[in-house]
Amino acid sequence: MSDLIIWTYGWVPKGPRGFVRDLRLRWACEEAGLAYSVRTVAFDGRETNHLAQQPFGQVPFLSDGRLEMFESGAGLLHLARKSEALMPRDAAGEAATVQWLFAALNSIEMVAVPWWFLTVTGKDDGGLAGWMGNRLAQLERVLGERQWLAADRFTVADLLMADVLRVARLRAFGDRPASEAYVARVTGRPAFRKAHADQLAHFAAADASRPG
Repeated sequence: MSDLIIWTYGWVPKGPRGFVRDLRLRWACEEAGLAYSVRTVAFDGRETNHLAQQPFGQVPFLSDGRLEMFESGAGLLHLARKSEALMPRDAAGEAATVQWLFAALNSIEMVAVPWWFLTVTGKDDGGLAGWMGNRLAQLERVLGERQWLAADRFTVADLLMADVLRVARLRAFGDRPASEAYVARVTGRPAFRKAHADQLAHFAAADASRPG
């Protein structure tokens, strides 16, 4: 059995399925050919039932032997250090990959997630749409000039950026053909399709044990 364990919820409602962030770690392992297993914490009581592993009561978190870590970005960086399939080993390629990995989290997702939440709840976005539009336009210019974000090849930075961008509401926000082609290209990879299907099957299998 692999020492790599990806922890997620045992069940979630249908809406978030396919987007729960354990998918990022599953996908990275599939790209790299790293053996892993999936274990679960209960969805009910999630705010407090695994605080020793994830102090904010979220998923995923990752176990690798005696090492444990939370946050999907940290987990992705850990996995990337295990496989050149996810990150080049030369200093320049590694630096470019790491900077774009953080850009996906800090420059794009940091704006996109609160914007998405406010739109689905029908609340005023407080100007977030304009801020996000600027960020997405800046990224569109980058993606119009290159196929991959770093090192002229697929890396874990592309995995994370495409996962941030693939949310339907975000894809429908404005006209960004280079970004749309990028998302389609990255999520068309066999490793993504397998990880996505496995997550959907994981949560669907738990439906039978739910009351009502």
